[in-house]
Amino acid sequence: MHTSLLTPDRPPAPTRLASIDAYRGLVMFLMMAEVLALSKVAQALPSSGFWAFLAHHQSHVEWVGCSLHDLIQPSFSFLVGVALPFSLASRRAKGQSPDQMLLHAAWRSLLLIGLGIFLRSIGHPQTHFTFEDTLTQIGLGYFFLFLLGWASVRVQALVCAGLLLAYWLAFALYPLPGPDFDWAKAGVASDWSHHLSGFAAHWNKNTNLAWTFDNWFLNLFPREKPFLFNGGGYSTLSFIPTLATMILGLLAGGWLKAGLSNDQKLKRLVWAGLLGLGAGMLLQWLGICPVVKRIWTPAWTLFSGGWCFLLLAAFYGIADCCQGRIWLFPLIVIGMNSIAIYCMDWLFVGFIRNALNTHLGVDFFRCLGPTYESLLRGMGVLLILWLILFWMYRRKLFLKI
Repeated sequence: MHTSLLTPDRPPAPTRLASIDAYRGLVMFLMMAEVLALSKVAQALPSSGFWAFLAHHQSHVEWVGCSLHDLIQPSFSFLVGVALPFSLASRRAKGQSPDQMLLHAAWRSLLLIGLGIFLRSIGHPQTHFTFEDTLTQIGLGYFFLFLLGWASVRVQALVCAGLLLAYWLAFALYPLPGPDFDWAKAGVASDWSHHLSGFAAHWNKNTNLAWTFDNWFLNLFPREKPFLFNGGGYSTLSFIPTLATMILGLLAGGWLKAGLSNDQKLKRLVWAGLLGLGAGMLLQWLGICPVVKRIWTPAWTLFSGGWCFLLLAAFYGIADCCQGRIWLFPLIVIGMNSIAIYCMDWLFVGFIRNALNTHLGVDFFRCLGPTYESLLRGMGVLLILWLILFWMYRRKLFLKI
């Protein structure tokens, strides 16, 4: 009685979906699984197609295309959008005002950017200002995503389309390098096998609009040495199409939160996934825009977004429609503490690896021969990280921003 009198106009708190936590858990597990060093096993067994396949999907493609590893960052960004409608509803249920939520969104954006820079600065003699990693990219766009969280679905979709069109046009209008271009200045060989030709050359590595922007922007900050290029071709401006990825997640989250039947939700997610995959591949096939994750091309946004919709549909079908939460429990433990494991992956992996070598001995991990040494050691690191997360889960310790 007292609760109803005190909060008569508050909406009920939304139900937490296991599918979102499980999908996020898979994403973070794939990031953690880098410690397995599958490429070392593949190198030791060059005739094995099985290990070559696993190693390929634990590394980023050089430029055009996609591996499973390439879907980690878009999935994490997509899930930020998926969770936003539930977060807004939860905060409204707790009685927070729009102004309070706005201030929290601004603070969260700044904290994500700062945390990303902090983690990237580990091992450097001074602060390493860089803005292309997952946390800073999300932080740069999160405040705008929050504002869109209050808008209609039509506005959200129009903004998403507008961002992708404007970003495509900006690259398309940027002039290509001339015959006298100094390729060494861009850190790319002139005969690099992954160079694109024709109209698609506007999205080549370190000769595009985003590269030019970073040559100006990143040199505004104190640096160990002047910024010339990013070795992987990554860029700050990718936060713009990354915001579009988050908006796709926002649309998906709106569908999951809406009063639709499970079949209707699944159909929307699957159809959106198929349309995204088809649109991204069509843009590349027509030569309009290549699918390149490293600079987050509009075609990549649609292509990777398609995979995100389909993966979310799969997890929603298993965890929330078929009540298969128990089968996904190991992933849910990870997904409910995604920020914690992101930080632990940066801060603790080296310490755990050294501790295992010290207390178990290097020979312990060579029990199957030197070929699998790195794999077994990595499995030990993964187990310890998961047990830490499980301990936090049992005690309801969740690191949130």
